[in-house]
Amino acid sequence: MRPVRTLPAGVVALAVLALAGCGATDDPPSGADTDEVRGTVRVFAAASLTESFGTLGRRFEAVHPGTRVTFNFAGSSGLATQITQGAPADVFASAAPGPMRMVTEAGDAAGEPAVLARNQLVIAVPKANPRRVTGLADLARPGTKVALCAPQVPCGEAAGKALASGGVRLTPVTLERDVKGALAKVKLGEVDAALVYRTDVRAAPELTGVEFPESAGAVNDYPIVVLKAAGNPAGARAFVAYVRSDAARAVLTDAGFQPPPVG
Repeated sequence: MRPVRTLPAGVVALAVLALAGCGATDDPPSGADTDEVRGTVRVFAAASLTESFGTLGRRFEAVHPGTRVTFNFAGSSGLATQITQGAPADVFASAAPGPMRMVTEAGDAAGEPAVLARNQLVIAVPKANPRRVTGLADLARPGTKVALCAPQVPCGEAAGKALASGGVRLTPVTLERDVKGALAKVKLGEVDAALVYRTDVRAAPELTGVEFPESAGAVNDYPIVVLKAAGNPAGARAFVAYVRSDAARAVLTDAGFQPPPVG
């Protein structure tokens, strides 16, 4: 049997160091996220994002095992007030720039908001459209009951612009706190029509949306931002990046949202 040769200690040490150098680098691979994405991501989002963000939240959780996305869907103005008063949230997605300004001017945003998508108003009516509504002026006909969002809510502000553009004056029978509230009035048969977003009608198969040209002057941009007081900043950044991805854009487009402006 041949004797076993023992290498000098210095040679062994050099070999170990060389092997270690082959398996590690000083910097992470290009594009790698050094923050581990896990835990709960709390998202405050406009009510009109309910269906789309519900889908995107589930897909985000599948892409990032160990995460859980929770949502607070409501009128954007109310959400902005909650955030500025200290409500715990990681991400804010607004249905218009105004409520987002409330958050940024209060110093509660971490960085600049980015526009996620755009949305446009339609007239929601029952599928059979018994009042034969074909345009904005029809909402002012005697006996026509209309629901609008409250003026301080993005969908209410957009409705005011559209009505002013068309020279239409009407008295709604109800002013709702968010777009889902206005839509529900039509679903329940309590009103004949409501001014809501195109995306909300698309998510309600029992209703139909009547397009009207005046809505082109009241298109809403949807900004999104990570919040400064986020308890899960890595998860918040990952969620914002995900909902702005091409895959998420396809979901939003299918829901009826328009792409954000270029540039």
